[in-house]
Amino acid sequence: MSRIVVGPFNRVEGDLEISLDLEAGRIESARVNSPLFRGFEQILVGRAPLDALAIVPRICGICSVAQSAAAAAALADAMGITPPPNGQLARQLIQATENLADHLTHFYLFFMPDFARPAYAGRPWHAAVAQRFTAISGDAAAEVLPARASFLKLMGFLAGRWPHSLAIQPGGSTRAITAGERIRLLALLREFRGFLEKRLFGDSLAVVAGLDSKAALLAWAEGRRGDFPTFLAAALDLGLDKLGRAGDIFLSHGAYGLFPAGLWLQGRSAVFDASRIAEDTAHAWLIDSPPRHPANGETIVAADKAGAYTWCKAPRYAGQSAEVGALARQLMAGHPLLLDLVAHDGGSVVARVVARLIELALLVPTMETWVQAIRPGEPFCAQGQLPDEGSGVGLVEAARGSLGHWLSIRRGRIERYQIIAPTTWNFSPRDTDGLPGPLEQALVGLPAGEGAPPTVQHVVRSFDPCMVCTVH
Repeated sequence: MSRIVVGPFNRVEGDLEISLDLEAGRIESARVNSPLFRGFEQILVGRAPLDALAIVPRICGICSVAQSAAAAAALADAMGITPPPNGQLARQLIQATENLADHLTHFYLFFMPDFARPAYAGRPWHAAVAQRFTAISGDAAAEVLPARASFLKLMGFLAGRWPHSLAIQPGGSTRAITAGERIRLLALLREFRGFLEKRLFGDSLAVVAGLDSKAALLAWAEGRRGDFPTFLAAALDLGLDKLGRAGDIFLSHGAYGLFPAGLWLQGRSAVFDASRIAEDTAHAWLIDSPPRHPANGETIVAADKAGAYTWCKAPRYAGQSAEVGALARQLMAGHPLLLDLVAHDGGSVVARVVARLIELALLVPTMETWVQAIRPGEPFCAQGQLPDEGSGVGLVEAARGSLGHWLSIRRGRIERYQIIAPTTWNFSPRDTDGLPGPLEQALVGLPAGEGAPPTVQHVVRSFDPCMVCTVH
């Protein structure tokens, strides 16, 4: 048996290394390392609770709104307040805008360039894919970057700025939308819809969202022009619909009041109970302790700890290693296409990418209805009083999956603040019982080492890693 280290990965937010044990050119076991410790949980201790709204968005520059939303939800829980309807709509629009921009960025700039690698030069689709998706110089970048920038203009109207907006507050949003701004928002959404239908899908959003099986998806894509059909042709040729399966246990906090929370296990959904989450530090460079619920969690450095190989904790749900992300959300929502893909092949590379693109097709029309439901002149933010003693939890869905913030307040100051990010779930290390995290499971059995195809890269990127969030 031999060991190789793959990394650092490019096109990833933060640092990532993976140690692979190989037997006969295939991966026997994997260990995922998040090598950069950042310490946001310690930075927050002792501060005024509302300081979290300014600090946690700085965890990440591409999903800062999700961090803001989780912090605001935790504070609202501690304060016992609920946003008014306008405030809730505004927050859903802000979160959906960031999440869809992330899906678009992942597909075009992080994921598809791997298909342009010289290793695939003999494939019939390679020349066209390389021309379109080669990093920096490909045709797609010149189209998608302006489309993304135009779409993110929504943030100017909804949140004042992006990233690191302060518009999201415990009581809703401080950015009231006028009647004229509603018209501008709808125009920007129609423009984005046009890009998706013309360039990404080559068909209407309604048709794409209505695809209900793997057979229907493949029949729809046959001979169709569009970047999604191009991806399907390349991915199926490489067998990526059969690769990258983890434990097929999926978890979602629920999103936008549209996709429900829950656990998906062995083809069945179950009610989500946040009290069943625990964090394990057995293989992290953190002080050993029994698995703890994050409300009682600690983050104490033990940099020389024997047997540790990452700064990432191992979150578990009822002792299980769970995968989070768009695929989990759509399984819990009962989308027939994703249910069928997972029934056929499990949580594969193709299933994860398809789930993100289906969310684009589903959410843009839904965002249009949210904009139309806003009532200018009515309140966008409720007022409340912070307690001197209290606690709260904020559970949201970032683009990459389930994000949770747990907050406790004592004597008017933050006593404890714990965060579990989506990539903490997906890229977790082994726990006390030796159970690997989802990515570590998904890599076993793949070809790797000298002369191997870039399959490892496809599987890793199918989870859309954000390592700075992983280690906060």
